[in-house]
Amino acid sequence: GALSSGVGVWSRPAALTRRMNCSTADEPVELKKATTVENVEFVLQLDEATQVPLTLECHPEWAPKGAARFRELVESGYYNGCRFHRVVPNFMAQVGICGDPVLYSQWASKRIDDDAAKTSNARGTVTFATSGPNARTCQVFFNLVDNSFLDDQGFSPFARVLADGMEVVDKIYGGYGEGAPKGRGPEQGRIKAEGDAYLASLPKLSYIASAKVVA
Repeated sequence: GALSSGVGVWSRPAALTRRMNCSTADEPVELKKATTVENVEFVLQLDEATQVPLTLECHPEWAPKGAARFRELVESGYYNGCRFHRVVPNFMAQVGICGDPVLYSQWASKRIDDDAAKTSNARGTVTFATSGPNARTCQVFFNLVDNSFLDDQGFSPFARVLADGMEVVDKIYGGYGEGAPKGRGPEQGRIKAEGDAYLASLPKLSYIASAKVVA
């Protein structure tokens, strides 16, 4: 069944790994810790004609390692051009496999240790995807609804969407559906291997046009 209705499967680690898939790689790396709340400004390209701003409020006190990695990715320009490759209505919108396979593989090899979950996966929070313990890299997801059942599964939010920003997030294109084999949506393995050459066949995907840390 669809993830939005198949909540029970999340209690099984193998199913969790399969559904919130993100590459495993080398040993976790140490990050310089962020210590203060700060905002990240996205410009989202929802469709060919619609570009809108979106502000995230990042909370290192919720998940210090996750917040520090996210800041590092934003400052490096990694998310610029990243497509929302997995959008499941009434569940979440996931982004973070860039269109350059070499660049993706570099970040996918830099795993970070887990953060204890200090706040719930409520609607509007942003959380790293993971393939298992201490395996977060560069993919994040926006909780489209209250997904508190994820709280004890190793998913620790590090940010939240500000103001009426969820009205924007709700418009992220999800028409392709879940990825194979559950649906006809983008195949993560092909994005990782082929990058933009494969993504060109999925022109309706919304994406992050730009991202920056603001004071």
